[in-house]
Amino acid sequence: MTKLNTYLNFAGNTEEAFNFYKSVFGGELTPIVRFKDMPMEGVKIPKEDENKVMHVGLPIGNDQMLMATDTLESLGQKLVQGNNVYISVHPNIFKV
Repeated sequence: MTKLNTYLNFAGNTEEAFNFYKSVFGGELTPIVRFKDMPMEGVKIPKEDENKVMHVGLPIGNDQMLMATDTLESLGQKLVQGNNVYISVHPNIFKV
């Protein structure tokens, strides 16, 4: 079966949005990974950004995962409304 993953970028409110999505769709969030939890070599995360969400996911049904991150302007990432969604399709092309 083909699987669909959607990745959203937020301006600092990923956790709030995903708690809302959880209340709508049910299910359990994947563990929330924060920027302070995953230090990047050679990159200094400002204190005000350390608790922002680096990654979170919410399974929806059997074949879809909704995922997201907070964009960090301090790292030169600019959130553009309308261009902040990525969709990946994973077709099942192999016969088992």
